[in-house]
Amino acid sequence: MRIAIASGKGGAGKTSVAASLARVWPARHIMADTDVEAPNLHLFLKPDIRESSTISLPIPVQIDDSCTKCYKCHDICHYGAIAKFGANLKLFQDMCHACGGCFAVCETSSLTRGERQIGQLHMGALSDGTPWLSGATRIGEVMTPPLLRALFKRLTHLEQEVADEELPDVILDAPPGVSCPAVTVGSHVDAILMVVDSSPFGLHDFKLAHQAFGKLDRPLACVLNRAQMPGNAGGDTRVRDYCAEHNLPLLAELPFEREAAEAYSSGRLLADISPAWSERFENLAQAIRQEFGRDSGRSACAK
Repeated sequence: MRIAIASGKGGAGKTSVAASLARVWPARHIMADTDVEAPNLHLFLKPDIRESSTISLPIPVQIDDSCTKCYKCHDICHYGAIAKFGANLKLFQDMCHACGGCFAVCETSSLTRGERQIGQLHMGALSDGTPWLSGATRIGEVMTPPLLRALFKRLTHLEQEVADEELPDVILDAPPGVSCPAVTVGSHVDAILMVVDSSPFGLHDFKLAHQAFGKLDRPLACVLNRAQMPGNAGGDTRVRDYCAEHNLPLLAELPFEREAAEAYSSGRLLADISPAWSERFENLAQAIRQEFGRDSGRSACAK
């Protein structure tokens, strides 16, 4: 079972939740950081990276003198990677989506094939032996989905490598928001746990995330983070009401506490703060497995 820990906005707490679930998860699992544009799960879990690989896209890198100026490559490119200036053509490699259309229509084979590195994948293990997989885009790279597809291809192989009688669970720290990276991750998992910030902006973006992820036909559930924040009781109520109205299971309410903020700022896991915090995440892990089908029984809010 692949479970994406997602959020409608950055800063809602999804990485903190994912990291602490790694600490208490009661079954064999893999940890994956798919927030490839800004990966930071490693800061909390400190994996031992044992293997890295570079992911590249095939792109045109040069137009040679055999070009007849038919402009078919320009006409087929909808991304502006092959621009026309007067009678001349100019390549903008960073804008290429590697669809291959330009190569297909060039009758004189005037386009030289090359590669653009888009990022790296990192494989390793946590201190307890839990397998680790993460990705990081090249600085300045805008094409995140191809890197994510390569990551999920590697994840499929990793699942088979570590499987015993059944595939291991996978806990994924997903990209925030509802842009292409988040939807790409959502379409490659079995279930999505949304971490909700009950501030006005957080609630607004949570609703957008629900609308976007709801179209993927994946089971959804929620965690309310920083609940009971002074002066924001109305925000908590609005999140609960929205979840009830849309039949979204609210599996946990993690309280707003100073010690949690201090632990986060020092790179500590919330589950390690105290026995009470550890129990909250143990209950959340059990509720997730019940809600998404790994265990039988009804889920309960892990307050």
